[in-house]
Amino acid sequence: METAVYNQKGGDAGKITLPEHIFGLNWNSDLVHQVAVSMASNARQPIAHAKTRGEVRGGGKKPWQQKGTGRARHGSTRSPIWVGGGVTHGPRKDKNYARKVNRGMKAKALYTILSRKLRDGEVFFVDSLSMNDAKTKNAVSTLSTMSGAIRNFPSFERKGNALLIAFAKRDENIVRSMRNIETVTVDEVRNLNPLMLLQYKGIVLVGPKEAVAILESKMKVPLSAKSLDATVISKPARATRKATVKAKAKAKVSKTKQAPSLGSGQGKKAVK
Repeated sequence: METAVYNQKGGDAGKITLPEHIFGLNWNSDLVHQVAVSMASNARQPIAHAKTRGEVRGGGKKPWQQKGTGRARHGSTRSPIWVGGGVTHGPRKDKNYARKVNRGMKAKALYTILSRKLRDGEVFFVDSLSMNDAKTKNAVSTLSTMSGAIRNFPSFERKGNALLIAFAKRDENIVRSMRNIETVTVDEVRNLNPLMLLQYKGIVLVGPKEAVAILESKMKVPLSAKSLDATVISKPARATRKATVKAKAKAKVSKTKQAPSLGSGQGKKAVK
């Protein structure tokens, strides 16, 4: 599949052939939802924390004697039914919200979102983007030009998150020029994730060939030397371990057979 590539002024800069396994996938709402919710849970930092009766200061003295007063019995003024006491079933900051997300699922969800956004006309490829001076007015001028020249290019003046501009390699001038524009975010392609893409109306990939190569590498899992050694050594080591366990079990059985039984006469004499 081919798509257009634009230059910094919004003009035509050629076309690029995109891989089908990244930009041609069908929409999978279940996968995207599972990955997005899991990533949001992993990023969650619980702050709310209610103290139990054992954590509230004070309350060590019994309010009044157990019997004879006519009142209900109480052992501490920090009981949850007292004002100023502990909280029952309140929020706790030690709760773990982490969820496991497989690398393949995360990459597949990223590709699924990119495919959907490309079909909806929300992904744009720009050959290069550069600025001589790190000034906000230069960034505003460039984005305004591209918004007017490129069809369906979202305006950075809209409310919310308008644009996510992803570079194959970080450009400090671009970052400093656009950091004061609230609706525009600049990041590197290697940092893209499903939760980030879902927050923005338009995605701009600068340097299409390099960007596509980086996106393809997200699905490839490098096999380290340690894992290779583990795959080669694991089977013989397991067989040796099993043989050792069997030998120990046989030795234990033979010892128990050779030992005299306490039920015999010799055993009784030995005990006496």
